[in-house]
Amino acid sequence: MLPVIDAHHHIWRQADLAWLNGPMQPRIFGPYEAIRCDYLAGDFVRDHHGLGVVKSVYVQANWPAERFEDEAAWVQHSATESGWPHGIVAYADMLATDVRPQLDRLAGYPLARGVRMQLHWHEKELYRFAARPDLCLDPVLQRNVARLADYGWVFDLQVFAGQMASAGALADACPGVTFVLQHAGMLEDTGEAGMTAWREGMAALARRSNVVTKLSALGTFIRRNDPAHVAMIVRETIGLFGAERCLFGSNFPIEKLWTTYADLLAAHRAALAPLTQVEQRAVLHDTAARVYRLT
Repeated sequence: MLPVIDAHHHIWRQADLAWLNGPMQPRIFGPYEAIRCDYLAGDFVRDHHGLGVVKSVYVQANWPAERFEDEAAWVQHSATESGWPHGIVAYADMLATDVRPQLDRLAGYPLARGVRMQLHWHEKELYRFAARPDLCLDPVLQRNVARLADYGWVFDLQVFAGQMASAGALADACPGVTFVLQHAGMLEDTGEAGMTAWREGMAALARRSNVVTKLSALGTFIRRNDPAHVAMIVRETIGLFGAERCLFGSNFPIEKLWTTYADLLAAHRAALAPLTQVEQRAVLHDTAARVYRLT
C-alpha cells in the first residue's frame, strides 16, 4: 500500500466557527447538520485508521478573520498533543496594506507552511465567497502574496474556472511563490460549456510552472462520492499538470457528509490505478511532501 499524505483536511471546535453556530446558513456543500460538532485530531485519525495515511496538512477553516493567529495556535497545540497535523495553511488578510505583520505572527508557529485566503466568486450567490471576481488582479493582493516567498510559504489558491485567467496573472506576478490550486479548480458545471471553460482555465494554469493542484473536494457540487466522477477529474487534471504537480486531499470532515474516508480514498486509488507506481506515489505522497515541506 502506497503511503498517503492528506493535504487538505480540517479539525475544528464548533465554538470557534461562526458558520457552525447559530441558525443554519446555506453552504456550498449543502445541509451540514451532521458536522455541526467538534471534529478534533483524534476524530480525524479514527476516520483514516488503517488506510495508510502517514501525514496531513490542515487548511484554514474560516475562524473569524481577526482570530487568524488563534486558529494557528490552536492547531499547533493540537499537533503537539496528538501528532496531527504536520503542516498548517493559515489565514491572513492579503488585502491588508502590508500583510507582513500578520505573516510574522504566523511564523512563530513551527508547522506554518502557507496561507489561504479564499478568492472564489461565482454568479450563483450560494457558490460565492469573495467580494468580487477579480481579486487576483488587485495590486495590493499581488504584492502581499508575493511576500510569501520570503517565508518559503505557499499560497493555497481557490478560484472557479471563470477566474482562472486572472489567477494565472497572479501566479505570473509572484514567480517565487508556489500556488496550490484547490479542489482541482472547483468544477461545478459538467455541461459542455462548463467543461470547456474548466479545461481551458486549467490548461492555462498548468502552463505556469509555479502552480500545482490539489485533487480534493471532488464531491462538493454533486454531493456524493462518485468514483467515475473522481476518475474523470483525476485523469484530466493529471493529463494537464502531470502527476508530479498533483496531490491528494480529503477535505474531511466536509466530505463525511456523503462518504467515508475509506470509500473516498478507494475512489482516488482506483482513479490512479492506470498510472505507474512512481506517478501514484507522487499524487498520494511525494508532491505534498515537497510542496508543504513535510519531513
